[in-house]
Amino acid sequence: MVHVIVVLFILVTQVSAHRPCPKCGKIKVPYPLSTDENCGDPRYRIYCNNGALEFMSAPGFYYKILSISPKANKLIIKPPLIQENTCYSSDLDQGGLMLDENLPFNISTRNTVMLFNCSDNILLSPLNCSSSSFCREFEEVGEGCGCKGTLCCHFLKDSSMTSHRIRTRLGGCTAYTCVVDKQPGEPLESWNFGIELQWLPPF
Repeated sequence: MVHVIVVLFILVTQVSAHRPCPKCGKIKVPYPLSTDENCGDPRYRIYCNNGALEFMSAPGFYYKILSISPKANKLIIKPPLIQENTCYSSDLDQGGLMLDENLPFNISTRNTVMLFNCSDNILLSPLNCSSSSFCREFEEVGEGCGCKGTLCCHFLKDSSMTSHRIRTRLGGCTAYTCVVDKQPGEPLESWNFGIELQWLPPF
């Protein structure tokens, strides 16, 4: 009898542990993502704040979640705002986007990152800082206008780079934005602005 009770308890615990969280606003929260200690897997913590789903970086900066693709184990967050007339990203004080390396999230390899207001030191890197860089197109519209004329570069976030950080700093580059799955020759109005993160499936 005791053995049966123990088995039932384990089964009930497993079922509750795999329970998906309720919607946040209009976005479904699939397992293993968790907005509460009573649903999802706590290692995959995201936040539902006033009906908006958000991802928190290691330093504690919140990024709005734009979409989730549960079958691909991916989500897309909104890049930080570039503050008007400063060419500073709103997460500059946190050093840009930094993920906790102890958690199961990382930055995917489908992100084209554009850096702005960079120091001359970046010219020693293999990044594309030429007049044909994608960043020059972004400078011509909206929030990118505040960075017009600064030294800017772009690069594809590939597997040889750190998958847990997009760095900004004074004395380096002070602003950035990102486009998911940028295609050659794709016009700016078709760019999918966002930062794609992927997560490792639960054990």
